[in-house]
Amino acid sequence: MVHFYRNVFKVVPKGRMREVADMLKAIHAQEDVAAARQKAQDVAAKLEAMRLSKAAEIVRSGIDETLTYMAFPREHWRRIRTNNPIERMNREIRRRTKVVGNFPDGKSALMLVCARLRHMSGTQWGKKRYLDMHLLITIDPMTAIA
Repeated sequence: MVHFYRNVFKVVPKGRMREVADMLKAIHAQEDVAAARQKAQDVAAKLEAMRLSKAAEIVRSGIDETLTYMAFPREHWRRIRTNNPIERMNREIRRRTKVVGNFPDGKSALMLVCARLRHMSGTQWGKKRYLDMHLLITIDPMTAIA
């Protein structure tokens, strides 16, 4: 979603960013996929009326990719549509590798990163349950993203 928003913002004047951001957030605040797609069409029409046709085209062509998370149980939505855990892990690895600075070779860098990942997976941070997989049993994979 973040990259989708950024793609739209690239073609929107700075003075209109807040208004367009609110419209995009309204799409993803809908209760189901059908309502979100309808809202996306309404937003695209409103962008056309604001003379932001490139932004409207980006919304029309890319909205389905950003609504994929809605095929999963509602309890998972907040966690699926963001990449915060990955960003947190990358930040931790960057923090550790900055201390070393230059590595003698690629193997030593890989050993440090693997050791850090192993440590993270063994601590409380790695033991938290991110998603309740029992909720996925009810999903039919053939009709989930229709």
